Amino acid sequence: MPSALVFFSDLSAAPGKAQRELLTLASRFQTAVVAAATEISAEARDVIAGYGIGTALQAANPGQGFGEHELAVLDAALLQTDADLVLLGNDSFSRELGARIAVRRKAAIVTDVVDVSANLIATKDELAGSYSASAKSTTGVLIAAVKPNSIQDSPAGSAGTVQVKELDLGAEQAPKVSVVAVEEKAVSERPSLGEARVVVAGGRGVDGDFGPLEDLADALGAAIGASRAATDAGWISHDAQVGQTGITVSPQLYISAGISGAIQQKAGMQTSKYIIAVNKDVDAPVFEIADLGIVGDLAKVLPQAAAEIRRRRA
Repeated sequence: MPSALVFFSDLSAAPGKAQRELLTLASRFQTAVVAAATEISAEARDVIAGYGIGTALQAANPGQGFGEHELAVLDAALLQTDADLVLLGNDSFSRELGARIAVRRKAAIVTDVVDVSANLIATKDELAGSYSASAKSTTGVLIAAVKPNSIQDSPAGSAGTVQVKELDLGAEQAPKVSVVAVEEKAVSERPSLGEARVVVAGGRGVDGDFGPLEDLADALGAAIGASRAATDAGWISHDAQVGQTGITVSPQLYISAGISGAIQQKAGMQTSKYIIAVNKDVDAPVFEIADLGIVGDLAKVLPQAAAEIRRRRA
């Protein structure tokens, strides 16, 4: 049976939901190994063991390079394990690493993957979720960048122990790109946008006030998203942008408020399981893909929804 290698550029003591989904997918294969470009803590080892994975490779980043260390770790791990399948996150950084390794090792890379079968056939979304396609590597190793919320997180149940080994990266080379400054992001209790099961997103229609959306998001335990128009206007950070040039999300529930639904925005969210759209314009394109459409003022609709949710939970 094929062997799997799961790569994490960063692995905290409490692996995130998307990381646990990758571990679940890897655990379906007879042989699975985890590789991390950081030191793996005891807490993270316990999580890995919970998925029946018994081997992990690590190599801490000694310098301030950007990307080169992660590339070296993934390359060394692939050579050491001789894995048939490499599982990565679907974020832009991981996709770039996968593409560079694919060129270096003459492997095949598939992005936006939602599943990988036992015979290494990857199922992926095409045309923003309008179609699904099956892909198989013809060159050997398959590198799959897996979309969050595609795999049901399912630990093995009986945890064993994880043997952690240090990766030998050889002589360290001077980084081609260096980190010259670091700005710490504000800590939020809301879930990560790319991993959230519920997303509340706003666009030009919020007119600079994300207050009603944040209130509803807090009531639902949701992440906040935005259209490019809202981020370009400076109403919210560009980290929140959903769309063709932003983050692609696939939550269980996506609430679109004050977003017209241009094709670029649809490309980032139309694979959501259930879509609710709130817009004043009855002809807004977003209603074409919405499961439930509400024609109305978001400043009135969203507070009512948040109040009713809290009332029912009380």
